[in-house]
Amino acid sequence: MFENKDSEKTGLEELGEFGLIDHLTGNLKPRRPSTRMGVGDDAAVVEIGNRHLGVTTDMLVEGVHFDLGYTPLKHLGYKAVVVNLSDIYAMNMEPHQVTVSIAVSNRFSLEALEELYAGIALASGIYEVDVVGGDTTSSGKGMILSITALGQADPEDVVYRSGARPNDLLVVSGDLGGAYLGLQVLKREQEVFKVNPKHQPDLEPYHYIVERQLKPEARKDITALLRSLQVRPTSMIDISDGLSSEILHLCKASNVGCRLYEEKIPLDPLVIRTCEEFNLDSSLVALSGGEDYELLFTVDQKDYPKIKGNPNLTVIGHMTDADSGAMMIGRGSGSAIPLTAQGWNSFRKP
Repeated sequence: MFENKDSEKTGLEELGEFGLIDHLTGNLKPRRPSTRMGVGDDAAVVEIGNRHLGVTTDMLVEGVHFDLGYTPLKHLGYKAVVVNLSDIYAMNMEPHQVTVSIAVSNRFSLEALEELYAGIALASGIYEVDVVGGDTTSSGKGMILSITALGQADPEDVVYRSGARPNDLLVVSGDLGGAYLGLQVLKREQEVFKVNPKHQPDLEPYHYIVERQLKPEARKDITALLRSLQVRPTSMIDISDGLSSEILHLCKASNVGCRLYEEKIPLDPLVIRTCEEFNLDSSLVALSGGEDYELLFTVDQKDYPKIKGNPNLTVIGHMTDADSGAMMIGRGSGSAIPLTAQGWNSFRKP
């Protein structure tokens, strides 16, 4: 008789994506001197001659990461490339190539896959990267996309999550929360369509946030801006899982704490209005929503005059010693609230 040990098993939802990665890869230490960074950053970094090569991979699974009920295939192809390029920019590197692997069921036609690849081609053209390979196979159900992006930089230009120091300023590009709210609008319209198939949604009032969800852009302009300002971040990460999760990643990797000021979090007016419509707290949406693909980074205080007043950048806090913890200073109250990672967890049960 086989003994049933299900009661002793640990559910993946208890660890979450990053806890699972830490658990599974904790004993996988780099052996090659050319491996400059293994698991634990936006991209792995490998030394190739006098240059450093960044490598990152992301997988998108139908029904988990996207719903084709409201996601056009061309948009999906574009987004699949862009989210990987964002990881390369978060290392302060320039992307050069991508590979595309896809598994599809027989419910997809050739014309459907042509639409998907039209989006891939559009993104690769705009960001000037080459599609250099990949794999194609069948899937028992739905679609799975896996993109690998390769980038390069001089060794002294690469920025890791681990370089932040106490008193460094915490800076974010753009505004936050739009992608999550765009998803809520799309889901709402999908539910209306299920009840009334003749319903034609009017998404124009929500154009900005819907585009943030369906067609995000990697912030290559920010890395170029920082170079032009002669500002080298001390640490950097892209915002894919929500502001609070990414701040905690920087704190953990750099062994520091932080003070985030709620009133400084950049929010577009449409985000604020839509939060009111959905009865959501705008700060919580920015902290936990995810998929904004903005860049979050730290800079030395001496660089503040170089970035002060720049409309693309917002100083939202500063780093502290690790013993002070990662805290948010509440708007109005001034009370310190511990930051928690409440963002995306693909293993969480409904």
